[in-house]
Amino acid sequence: MTDPLDLRARAEGEASRLPPLLARAEHLAGTVLLGEHGRRRAGMGDNFWQYRPAQAGDSRRLIDHRRSAKGDTQYVREREWQIAQSVMMWVDQGASMRFSSAADLPQKIDRARLIALATAILLVRAGERVGLTGTSLPPRSGGAQIVRLAQMFTQDSPADYAPPEHRAMIPHARAVFVSDFLGDMTDVRLALTKAADRGVRGVLFQILDPVEEAFPFRGRTIFESIGGTMAHETLKASDLRDRYLDRLAARKAELADLTRATGWRLGLHHTSDSAQSALLWLYRALDGGTA
Repeated sequence: MTDPLDLRARAEGEASRLPPLLARAEHLAGTVLLGEHGRRRAGMGDNFWQYRPAQAGDSRRLIDHRRSAKGDTQYVREREWQIAQSVMMWVDQGASMRFSSAADLPQKIDRARLIALATAILLVRAGERVGLTGTSLPPRSGGAQIVRLAQMFTQDSPADYAPPEHRAMIPHARAVFVSDFLGDMTDVRLALTKAADRGVRGVLFQILDPVEEAFPFRGRTIFESIGGTMAHETLKASDLRDRYLDRLAARKAELADLTRATGWRLGLHHTSDSAQSALLWLYRALDGGTA
């Protein structure tokens, strides 16, 4: 049976983290000036978006004769896509994400939560529906959904590496998976394969601490997982550097191959870099823009 006092303490701890996370995500989203129509794209709708030169295959009824009469080029009047899209999110809240190599650097999970929630805020402002993969929080729009997302993002997982959730993926939706992707790749491959089978496309966003890229360790070193389930002691840590870097490079290559095969995009962010640049890259990548 769960101890009520322990449950209350955990609940109060999660609640105390919620307002700062929301405030920081709102502030971060506010620094990215995408405008009211940050995700505008051509499609079915009533609002005018832009003129473009007519192309082979365009129906003659789409040509705007008033605009075309101003020159020798025929122009098509495009309308803005107005169908709200569902965006499914998964943020790795496993113990490995609670790593930080220095006091002045955020934990990977802190940066992951911040970027994911700020992305959700921008998407909701643009009229999209946002939710979590699985059945715990289906996609919805509105400010109340942002609060629900923030609440879910503050729930740590006891596992060293949390597997991505792939249930209840909405066909033809978009998705964002945020993790260090250092655990077992079997679940990641399964999730992306299931998503691709349903026409879901999205972004794998890898977050790493700078130390995980550099491996600066020398001499006697004890390596221990954040969850405390694994430990390894060595007298010559520098002897492990090349093998570690080779395995990290192999993991990145595996992620790149997987995203390429499933039509997803792959991004990499270090916790020493700007959260704003990460947010802007992720938002544009999710919309199919250039990095």
